[in-house]
Amino acid sequence: MEEAMSSEQSAQNELVGGLAISQLVGEEDHDRDRGGAEETGLKRRLWVETKKLWHLVGPTILSRICAATLAVVTQAFAGHLGDVELASISIVNTTGMSSALDTLCGQAFGAKRYHMLGIHLQRSCIVLFLCCCLLLPIYIFTTPILKLLGQPHDVAVQSGLVAVWSIPQHMSFAFVLPAFKFLQAQLKPWVFAWVSMGTLGVHVAISWLFMYKFRLGVVGIAVAMDLSWWIMVGGMFGYVLCGGCPETWTGFSVKAFSGLWDFFKLSAASGVMICPDDWTFKELHISFGCPTGVGIWGGMIFGTAAQTTILAIITILCDWEKEAQKAVLRVKRLSSPNPDDDHLMAEN
Repeated sequence: MEEAMSSEQSAQNELVGGLAISQLVGEEDHDRDRGGAEETGLKRRLWVETKKLWHLVGPTILSRICAATLAVVTQAFAGHLGDVELASISIVNTTGMSSALDTLCGQAFGAKRYHMLGIHLQRSCIVLFLCCCLLLPIYIFTTPILKLLGQPHDVAVQSGLVAVWSIPQHMSFAFVLPAFKFLQAQLKPWVFAWVSMGTLGVHVAISWLFMYKFRLGVVGIAVAMDLSWWIMVGGMFGYVLCGGCPETWTGFSVKAFSGLWDFFKLSAASGVMICPDDWTFKELHISFGCPTGVGIWGGMIFGTAAQTTILAIITILCDWEKEAQKAVLRVKRLSSPNPDDDHLMAEN
């Protein structure tokens, strides 16, 4: 009888042990399944976020490449004419514009004040157009300016000719940048991408036609750039004016003429941020043409170091809490239910 009881107890212990092992195995399988599900969920979220990111930055990268290729194609055609023509195109074709439109449009779009995007677009075009007009003397007097900077006579004269014929391209910058920022704030960079790709194809055809068929030389290349940039302006504004942005474009408004000085101050601050880097490359273009251009790379290294040092000092001394409060105030004003409170959200 004792042996029977012992064998029965052993069987019960084996059963309990088996149940415990099964429970442990089940918990391990459950943990493994949960870990696999979490890993799968992370991969799925990563894929979704990556698609969203590329949906935004992909067209932007493509449009930037197409816009830069316009200048490359122009310089390639100029290189077939001669070294002087290539130098003149390289010197003149290094301009751009900047404004605070991306910040203001982003805040207005985030605050669902969609009609303000159109007003900011018009303000930006007005301010940048006036700035382009102020810069016209540089284009008109390019030849004496370059001679004063030490450029050879033939390069200075040819650059002055190209600069005068490039004035229409210069004026187009007042509209290209605002239109791009306006569309980008609404998550529509693909419009600019398609327009840029179409413009690039047209630019290659026009440049070949003016250079090899009409024999217009460097003037033809400059005119081709003028036409290409204005085609880009027409494509983007055609999309906006023809109903592509019904919520953000409600037509021309006199409100665009209010707050221009505040908008100019914000745009000037934005321009100052990009000018040191841009001027470095312009100085490089000009210095390479000077017979006494000694220490170019040393100057670039020193300039970059000085720019980095100044930026670090400004970053350290800036009161970021105060800047954050200003941003919050602008967003609150944009979110105000009063549609008449549409003045520029700028803090001195």
